[in-house]
Amino acid sequence: MSSVREKILDVAGNLFFQYGYRAIGIDMIIAESQIAKATLYRHFKSKDDLIVAYLEEMNRQFWAWFDGATTPHDNPKDQLIAVFDALQKLVSTPTCYGCPFLIAASEFPDPTHPGHEVARRNKELVQARLSALCHAMGAKNADALANQLYLMMDGAFIAVRMYGVNNPANGVGEFARQMVACAIGA
Repeated sequence: MSSVREKILDVAGNLFFQYGYRAIGIDMIIAESQIAKATLYRHFKSKDDLIVAYLEEMNRQFWAWFDGATTPHDNPKDQLIAVFDALQKLVSTPTCYGCPFLIAASEFPDPTHPGHEVARRNKELVQARLSALCHAMGAKNADALANQLYLMMDGAFIAVRMYGVNNPANGVGEFARQMVACAIGA
């Protein structure tokens, strides 16, 4: 990516993440990026293209974060717990405003909107990865556990969006430990 494109994406992404997609207009992105309108449109055909590019970058970063949490651990149980410990740390940082995919899905409820489509793909993959880990660790009713963990993850993201760093998700790592222990009969 060119440095100008990266700068636009970074500025727009920070604004989208903090204030939402609909609240931020192209003029604000241009002003904050200190670029000309033609420059923005040379890199992104429309605001929707910019939103999709941002969400795709967030998807890449999300999976790097997820893999960074799981890779140091050898077994699926520890990998699941590590994801939720990392989530607990994430939702207690002042720069976390929730989940960019949940924000996109709520602001663009039309399932054919390009931002909604990227958000849905991310959520489907999250659910699939959680399900795979639950099955791999031999959880009783692995699909139900995966669904519960998935909802708990999204709930944690909503909690930080709603309340900031002092939110009900500050114990999400321990909640996951308890759910996993019950699912494997520990």
